[in-house]
Amino acid sequence: MIEAEGLTKFYGNFPAIEDVSFHVEKGEILGFLGPNGAGKTTTMRILTGYMPPSSGTARIAGFDIVSDSLKARQHIGYLPENVPLYTEMTVREYLSFMGKIRGMSSERIVSRTNDVIEICHLEDYRDTLIGKLSKGFRQRTGIAQAVLHEPDVLIMDEPTIGIDPIQIVETRQLIKDLGGEHTLILST
Repeated sequence: MIEAEGLTKFYGNFPAIEDVSFHVEKGEILGFLGPNGAGKTTTMRILTGYMPPSSGTARIAGFDIVSDSLKARQHIGYLPENVPLYTEMTVREYLSFMGKIRGMSSERIVSRTNDVIEICHLEDYRDTLIGKLSKGFRQRTGIAQAVLHEPDVLIMDEPTIGIDPIQIVETRQLIKDLGGEHTLILST
């Protein structure tokens, strides 16, 4: 499902990552562990098509992340470290907006929005402004948008950063549950 071969990324003369290779099969969960500056986020940004590698290749669901970027990204759900949420929208409005951006039909948006609200345990917050949610429920909203279009691959950059211990346990369980249906890469 995910293939990375010899990924290298330089920022000027500084190597952020060098010769990174790995394969992740369908349904597997891969964790990137390491200190700040180890290259976890850089690798994830390359895999999501956010930035190209300086050298090496990456394929998602058989599509090259550089030459077939749009096709590859259709198979990816992404939760960046800092979730770009629109705080003046409700959870439901935001998910509907993200569905439209992804080109989903109106019927599918309604159906999947209801599904992901339930999956992410956001039922009591569907009509709450995102700006009024706790950090933990904002993270859940970010996860909901990442799985909205039913991607094969989920890439989550530090999904439990900055949330309280109870939310960490609940978020980890949610991620574990999602791992059965998706190929998952996460960092911490």
